[in-house]
Amino acid sequence: MANIVKKSATKKFFSVILWTRMEKKLKLLGMTPEELRETALQAGLPAFAGKQIASWLYQKKVRSISAMTNISKEGRARLEESYEVGVTAPSDCVTARDGTKKYLFPVSCRVGTTVEDSFIEAVMIPDGDRKTLCVSSQAGCKMGCRFCMTGRQGFHGNLSVADILSQLIGVEESDELTNVVFMGMGEPLDNYDNVLAAIRIMTAPWGFAWSPKRITLSSIGVLPNLERYMADTKCHLAISLHDPFPEERASIMPVQNAWDIRDVVELLKKYDFSGQRRVSFEYTMFAGLNDTRRHAEALVRMLRGLECRVNLIRFHKIPDFEYDTASDRIMDYFKGILEKAGLTATIRASRGEDIFAACGMLAGKNSGNGR
Repeated sequence: MANIVKKSATKKFFSVILWTRMEKKLKLLGMTPEELRETALQAGLPAFAGKQIASWLYQKKVRSISAMTNISKEGRARLEESYEVGVTAPSDCVTARDGTKKYLFPVSCRVGTTVEDSFIEAVMIPDGDRKTLCVSSQAGCKMGCRFCMTGRQGFHGNLSVADILSQLIGVEESDELTNVVFMGMGEPLDNYDNVLAAIRIMTAPWGFAWSPKRITLSSIGVLPNLERYMADTKCHLAISLHDPFPEERASIMPVQNAWDIRDVVELLKKYDFSGQRRVSFEYTMFAGLNDTRRHAEALVRMLRGLECRVNLIRFHKIPDFEYDTASDRIMDYFKGILEKAGLTATIRASRGEDIFAACGMLAGKNSGNGR
């Protein structure tokens, strides 16, 4: 017992020291031009240096202040006294046979008054001329979905804006990315302010200058922040549905008890998805659990009148979860019922299964929380 206490105290002490070191140097990544202007003035630089720094951060994607060569050497030195860029390099990367790559990033997140050192994942998915990055928004997750490895790790803190953007800059394919999906570790709408700030930088002319059409956010349906997301952005939306029957959904997704999927769908029916903005529903198919005709017909009834797509997903088997993925025959049958009723449905191809590309596996292995 004494050794356990000693190890715990050592870890806590290390976390405090690391957080102190982190706070000594603030991160420029995640700041707006207005915030960078104030930062420049405080460092004795002219106000226009704020725009220069923004260009270095978001367009040139530099990793260090010393690389900002149109700022005086003295000015860079003053900035470096209190600031760092804030890009974290991945600590590990594994590549699947199909080219999918899973990156592991170390992070330190404040949870209440403490700081936790953890790992997050970002997955790069190549598909022809497209390269999509699946990014994380939290270290761990509060939602507790039984089929999700991330949920089993518990919650270890919200990612900062810098932590989110660092995934886009830190991967080898940074300059080749065509799309970003917030489908990694965590519930994006549970860290809404930081996720929204990251999206605004990604879409701002002074930022990454991406079209909102290149960004999709996936959520289990956190209703209050879902309404904010619909008002604040023009990005796409994907809802993790997985079962149309509330009681059954609650058995694998406890969040159903807080935000009923029926209320989520009714809210979305108030919006127009006939134009460029899209909404899709993610439906992971578990053999013998949610793959029957009864489920397909209930899904049709639930989504009737909503312009949407249903993505049927093969389940990546994880330890200690009793269900396997539905067979290809059942998935085709299920898809046929949806299409006959007028819904657009696709069976999503499995990617990176040989490296456990479903989020949580690599981070759990490194943190020891995936057991």
